[in-house]
Amino acid sequence: MAAPNKSLGQHWLHDRLVLEHIAECADIHEDDTVLEIGPGLGTLTSELLRRAKKVVAVEFDAELARKLPGQFPGKNLEVINQDILSFDLSQLPSGYKVVANVPYYITSKIVQLLMTSSNKPANAVLLVQKEVAERIAAQPGNMSILAISAQLFAEASLGDVVPAYLFTPPPKVDSQVIILHTRLTPLIDIQDEKQYFRVVKAGFSAKRKKLRSSLSGGLGISKDEVEKALSHAGILPDARAQDLTLDEWKTLTTYL
Repeated sequence: MAAPNKSLGQHWLHDRLVLEHIAECADIHEDDTVLEIGPGLGTLTSELLRRAKKVVAVEFDAELARKLPGQFPGKNLEVINQDILSFDLSQLPSGYKVVANVPYYITSKIVQLLMTSSNKPANAVLLVQKEVAERIAAQPGNMSILAISAQLFAEASLGDVVPAYLFTPPPKVDSQVIILHTRLTPLIDIQDEKQYFRVVKAGFSAKRKKLRSSLSGGLGISKDEVEKALSHAGILPDARAQDLTLDEWKTLTTYL
């Protein structure tokens, strides 16, 4: 067995029940193409190949990418030795699905890549750090830029928690499955996206402060202007960024 590369955030997962749970969460049918990010030793790949028409596995580690095809002779597996962040998702068929045991340090970038692509997956099932999974699926009161970025484009729900001891080597924290079902229509128009996130990022620029202060400082406008916009949007002046719903951010962006 290949030794995990710590610099690449590699942690091998072998628990068959967990691997089956991850694959089942993706709702894979026999005519589906599945993109697997970071297949590693191929333990999850095996579960995906049993269910899907084809698996496209993108592996950054050249040695692992070289060895993987030989483990599945006769199977419809395409292995690509590439950084997933530079992978062209447009080459995949419409309605493809994503399954991955994601290195913690690039989770946010992978979510952003998938959710902002012109060829979004039908769904994405990712095994990530438990705290990050909870952040992605958060509700108003605990929202973050990551949660907003994901939930604008997908409905987020949580799968099973995977204890650290089931990995080799064990990471320092537990993991959890996050399930993203891509919305047919994003909650904001694409032309409004840049302005929307400009306001959101300003709101979270000093998230411990009330919105009238963080938005004033982040957008370079007066607190009076912010308070007027908050009033028009029906948002309490004492609200903080983490309290707002996606629709409230949309309304607030309109008035600002």
